[in-house]
Amino acid sequence: MPEITAASIALIAVSAAVGAVAGWLTRAGRCAQEKTAVSEGWQRQLGAQRNEHDRLLEQNRTLLEQASELRASGKDATNRARELSAALKEVFERRDQLQRELKEIRSSLERTIRQRDELRSEVRSSEARSESARTALHEKDARIARLNQALANWHKRLPPLIERYRERDAEAKELAQALASARARIGELEREDDAGETRVEPVDRKKLGDELDASNDPTNVSYTGLERVLAEEDAAGSIEDAADDPEDRDGEARGATAAEMQEREPGGLRDNLRLIKGIGPTIEKTLNELGIFRFNQIAEMSEYDIYRVARRLKGFSTRIYREDWIGQARNLQLKQSGA
Repeated sequence: MPEITAASIALIAVSAAVGAVAGWLTRAGRCAQEKTAVSEGWQRQLGAQRNEHDRLLEQNRTLLEQASELRASGKDATNRARELSAALKEVFERRDQLQRELKEIRSSLERTIRQRDELRSEVRSSEARSESARTALHEKDARIARLNQALANWHKRLPPLIERYRERDAEAKELAQALASARARIGELEREDDAGETRVEPVDRKKLGDELDASNDPTNVSYTGLERVLAEEDAAGSIEDAADDPEDRDGEARGATAAEMQEREPGGLRDNLRLIKGIGPTIEKTLNELGIFRFNQIAEMSEYDIYRVARRLKGFSTRIYREDWIGQARNLQLKQSGA
């Protein structure tokens, strides 16, 4: 290890001193620079604060002026508010008055509308009654015209009907006399038959009449007068059935409709008599010639009517009963009214 001399120590001391001085000088320069920089910064800050202070003073002055103006405008606004409040109060009072008036106007309008509707209803009712009255008047006029026409037609038809009635009455009296004679003859024949005697006698056709037309059939056994008449009526009915249309004879069986029951005639409405089993075109034509067109006329036939029809049809009285023309006509009449 080398020895430390005084020179070395002095050199070291000098070096240390030089270093310390150099360091102090360097630090002093740096401190001066920092002080200068800080001073400049403070100068800038002070300038900025002065500028800000001036700006705030100016702004404060402006705000004071604005505050004065606002206080003045506030006073004006308060005065204006008082005026508006008074005006608004007047407006509310006027509104309430207008609402009351409007309510009264609405009530009056509703009453007026109700009265208008009532008047319209009364007008429509009056018009309807007037139209009904006019329609009823037209119908009455038309009915009176039809009745006058029908009365005129009956005035025209009445003399022939009276004449025909007189003729029929005379025929009825003659037929009643012929029937009494036939019954007396039948009684005599029955008494002779009871006595055990059998004989065949010629029959006077003029005495018996057309409805009691009979003949002696040599192929049959001996008949009494009444049985012979019934047999001839059945034979005549078979011939008439053969001449009639078989489809028309079965009209009731195939179910007649209302359209089939009625046909339009120039003189009015008539029924299809061929729907009655046993009545064909020929018999229907004969019935029409006798003035029979409706089911109710057949349904209400009296004994004289049956006798008159049988006389015209050459002895069909038993066939009318056998085939029940009256019952069939009543059923068809009920069916027609139900349809």
